[in-house]
Parts: sequence; structure tokens; C-alpha cells
Amino acid sequence: MKIVFTLLLLLSLNAFPQDKQTAIGEEQMETAVESSNDAVTDDSYWQSQMFYKKHPLNLNNASENDLKELWFLSDPQIESFLRYRQLLGKLISIYELQAVPGWDLATIRALLPYVEVRNTKDVLTDVGDRFHGGSHSLLVRYGKIAEQAKGYQSPSTENASHYSGSRDGLFVRYKYNYNNLLQYGIAADKDAGEEFFKGSQKNGFDFYTVHFFAKNIGKIKLLALGDFTVNFGQGLIQWQSLAFGKSASVLNIKREAPTLRPYNSSGSYNFHRGAGCVFENGHWSFTSFISFRKLSGNIVEDENGDHISSFQTSGYHRTLAELSDKNSMQQFAGGVSIKYKQYNWQVAANAVLYSFSKEFYKEDKSYNLFALKGKNWNNVSVDYSYTYRNMHLFGEIATDKNRKLAFVQGLLLSLGARADAAFLYRSISKAYQSLYSNAFTENTFPNNERGFYAAISLKPFSNIRMDAYADVFSFPWLKYLVDAPSRGKEYLLQLTYLPNKKTTLLVFYKSKTRQKSFLTDGNPGKVLKDLPQNNFRVQSSTQLNEKFTLSDRVEAIWYDNNGPLREQGFLMYAQGDYKPSKILSGNVRLQYFETDGYNSRLYTYESDLLYNYSIPEFFDNGFRYYFNCRLNMAALLKMNKRYDLACWLKWSQTIYTNKQTIGSGLDVINGNKRSEIKAQIIAEF
Repeated sequence: MKIVFTLLLLLSLNAFPQDKQTAIGEEQMETAVESSNDAVTDDSYWQSQMFYKKHPLNLNNASENDLKELWFLSDPQIESFLRYRQLLGKLISIYELQAVPGWDLATIRALLPYVEVRNTKDVLTDVGDRFHGGSHSLLVRYGKIAEQAKGYQSPSTENASHYSGSRDGLFVRYKYNYNNLLQYGIAADKDAGEEFFKGSQKNGFDFYTVHFFAKNIGKIKLLALGDFTVNFGQGLIQWQSLAFGKSASVLNIKREAPTLRPYNSSGSYNFHRGAGCVFENGHWSFTSFISFRKLSGNIVEDENGDHISSFQTSGYHRTLAELSDKNSMQQFAGGVSIKYKQYNWQVAANAVLYSFSKEFYKEDKSYNLFALKGKNWNNVSVDYSYTYRNMHLFGEIATDKNRKLAFVQGLLLSLGARADAAFLYRSISKAYQSLYSNAFTENTFPNNERGFYAAISLKPFSNIRMDAYADVFSFPWLKYLVDAPSRGKEYLLQLTYLPNKKTTLLVFYKSKTRQKSFLTDGNPGKVLKDLPQNNFRVQSSTQLNEKFTLSDRVEAIWYDNNGPLREQGFLMYAQGDYKPSKILSGNVRLQYFETDGYNSRLYTYESDLLYNYSIPEFFDNGFRYYFNCRLNMAALLKMNKRYDLACWLKWSQTIYTNKQTIGSGLDVINGNKRSEIKAQIIAEF
């Protein structure tokens, strides 16, 4: 493997990488899936960006929340722009953005497809007029695994457990949007294995979501009805929108998003259902929400009656066991946030509370000693930020029902035109608990952790960039598979080289060490052992001409390299993107991987259908390829410019060379191939 790796590494140095913004986004998504082992389903940011690509945001009327929706700008950059516009008036030209303090050319280039400068007003005084003249869109997505897994075979006395529905997956979404000032729509999702208009799903789809969302109705800045997400502070007590942890985007440590966002994705757990609103009056703003919904949970019966031991977050309701968990409990939730904001500082007080119809407590294990318990829960916090010249300070301090504390403190520094730095300290009690939270922590949820993160981004030359971070952390209490307080560390270095406008080269190295408990000879109990993991990656791509782009990646992983659990892994792919005309575009990828086991697994972000994420994990030995194409039916049929119609089709297949069965449990496939077909159509008018 080492010889092959060396040869491919040398070959990759002669190729050219992907666009910088795309590459960083891919790495963030891969890291998010690797950390949580959950599929990413929230595509709201993607929807927002695609909307602004077709309907550019007018910077002369853009609010703070509008700029946050773009997702390219940090809070200091947003504050700097709003202050610039307040002092000097509306922008005359898009080129004036170069004069905004803190805005570099890379940021401006990333924004250009989504913004414009106009002197006309966008906001209608008559709210009723927003129901006319907006854009309608209808999305229909289909997917299916070609091979029949064990769970779809006819049940027998030996195999009483099986999936009740077909292998087909289906997602449908209708949405109306008037300039992001008024949105409403409905979405429905059926996962593979779930019944459809029969049996347990007589109403058709397994999951439905409806939303109504309006902006700028007098003093009501945001109004949400139906399904929506809520984001407070730095995520210690409430954060339901998409957010990332440590990644190659090393300065992206602050949680930034509008307080309320409409929800219309396929995930069936991480949102609220009810009503929410944001009022603004001068420097003050007031947010409140109320929610009532049913949740799926694992029901456990004992001598004390039945209770919920865990939430079912996957959204799957395919087997009798999963169906018995569906809507097994009711949840009431409410919250408020009061914020005071000046031009360079703000402070907010936040509170959330929850009430469940059943008792909730986890399995009686040592690591669950401080887990959330009971039928009621609440959290309160204070978050703040302050900008002074080249320094931006932010943080949040929170407490839970049992008055256990959590604290996050961050600092962003601009050290000049070619250097920026970031620091973040977190201290979260081993007994602190929260729901729907997502802070910048090593753990998936903010609890039982102390750590310090430091990062720097250097641009010594216009075509070279270096991003690096170091993070040291500890866990004061036990964790799953860790029977004692433990510690860890993580380092990352990424070099980006752009020899010309069409060429970039990424060299990436990450080292991470965490501890787990193991039985060893001569010890009556388990002992902690360091488990180091090192990843090295070279990623490259080039735009050969206006129609064709070539990209590739070579990556190696070493897990516990000098220990008894050592594993090694290797992955490489080459991808071509082809766009011969406005009518047709597509890409094809060929990939090879080999690893010693699951601990040395690797993740890669794949091109997929619009608004759909694909980040599979790879272990064992094999090949993978896919074809992904888009057909612009509106251009092909020469439709009126007011209408848009496009189709996507993707075929992918993984072929293993070292095994004859794939998967586990009911997902076992007899054979060494796993194939998937996806199709999608989007109509807009």
C-alpha cells in the first residue's frame, strides 16, 4: 500500500484542486458526519444560497439576518458592513465592497454570485401583496438500493423481523418564496423500508412538515408558524440549525444564524412545531416560541412502569420495533430571548423549558449518572459579544435545571491584512445537560468537557494560505467505553496553493488522540489507553477549459499506529466535471479504498442531487464509482424565462474485493456489490 500511495501522491501533485470555498465546505460536512455518525438532513442553508443565486440579495437593504443567511460572513464582517453603510450611505457599486474594513478579496469573490447593489426598495408595505409574484417550486426526489437486503425478504419463522415497506425512498417538497420576506410550504418523506398508503402508513408518507415564515411585518421582524428551528447564543442551550465544529475553516468557531428559521427538510427530529416570533424596537429585540409535538422514543417497561430511555432521532419507522416507538411521547417546549444591541456590542438573556408526557431516564450505567432525568427540564443562559477595532469577543454562560454550569468564551483577532487568529475556551460541568443544543465542543452535545482551542490563518503571499489549529480537551467524568476521566488533543494543518485563478492545491494533515478503556494482562480492571489517529490528504483539481474540470484526492489514515489495535487505511479518487452546454452537465468519479477495519474508515463528500448530501464512509477493500448528471429541461424545451425545469440522475455502486456480504442486521446484502439509483426533478415558476 505504501508504494501505491507514494506513486499516487506524486501523480496528484501534477493535478489541480477544487475551488477553495467548495473544498472547505466539503471538509466541514465530512467532519460533521464523522463526529456524529448521523446523516446530515438540514438543507435550509443550501436552499437559501440557491435562492439568492437566482434572486441576488440587495446589499443596500440587507439586514443583519439577511447577511447571516449567506453564511460566508462572520459577525465582525457583518457589523463592519452595517457600520460602513450607516456612516457613508448606500453603496453605489459592487466594487465599493473592497473599501469595507475586514472584507478581503476572497470573501467578496465568494459573495458575488449571491448579492447585488440596487437603490430600489425590496420591501412591500402591504403584506398582502407578498402572496403574489413570488416563486413556486416543487421538488420530487426518489432513491432505491438495487440489491435486496435481508430485511426485505419474506418473513419466516427463522426471520420474524423484517421491513414492512418497499425499498423505495421518496421525498416531496412544495415551497413558495417571495424575496425571502414570505415563505410557506409543505414537505413529505418516506424512507426505504416504510409502508406507503397502507398498513402503518395509511396517510401516505411517514413524515410531514409544514411551515409559514414571514419577515418585517411592522415591529415583528420574524414570524414562524408550523415547523421552525430556534438558535440561541453559542448553542449551549438551544441550536437546531446546521452548525460545524473543528474543521479546516479554522476561524469558523462562532455560532451565527438567525434566531428563527423555517424548517422544511427531511429530518424528523431537530425542530420545533408551533409558533415563534421576533419583535424589535430600537436597540431591543424580544424572541419567544412555543411548541407542541410528538416524538419517537425507546419505551422501557419495568417495575416502576414504562418510561423513555432514549429519543429515536433517525426517523426510521420500518420494523415493528421502530413502529412501536413512533410518536410514543409528547413534548411541550417554550422559550424566550431578550437582547439589547448597540453597534459594536450586544447582550442577551435566554431561557428554554421542556415538559414530556412520560418519564425520561437512560439506562442505569455509570456514564449515565448525570444524564437528563424526569418529565421536565429547563436551561437559561446569557450570551454576549463585543467588537473593538480588530478584536471580536463573544461567549455564553448557561445553567440547567440542576444549576450545573456551562461556559464558552471565544476571541477572534485580525492581526493584519495577512493574518487572523481565533481562540476558544469551554468549561462544561460533568452534570450539565441540555436538549437540542450544539456548541463548539469535542463532544457531540455540550456536557462533561473542558478544552482550549487556538487557531491561526496566514496569507504570506496572495496565492498561499496556511490554516492551523491546536485543541486540547479533557472529560471530567466517564463516557461510553471510557471508564475513567480522560483527555485528548487534536492538531490540524492545511496548506492551500493557488498558482493561478483556475488552480489550487490542498495539503491537509490532522492528528487526533483520544482515550478508551481496555482490559490488559495483569490488571484486574480496565485501563485507559491513548488511541492516536493521523490523516494525511492531498486534494487537487483544475479547470482544463470552460467545459471540463478534473479533480482528485489521495488520503491515508493511521490508527493506533504503534499499538496493538493499529490499522491503516488508504483512499484515492479522480473526478471529472463536464458542462458542454446550458442544457446538460454532470460528473463521474472513480474511487479505490483499502483499510484494515472500521477504525480506519474514511469519509468523502460526493456530488449529488441538488439539496441532497452524500458523505459515505469507506472501510475494508473495494472500488466505488458514480455518474451524476443534470438536464436543464427549461433550456431544452426553450421554455419562458419565468419557468425553470431541471432533472437529476445519479447511479453509484460500491464493489468490495474482500467480502461476500455487505452490511449488518436487516441491511445485510448477499454479494459484494451495493448499488443505488437516485432521481430528482425540480419545477419552478
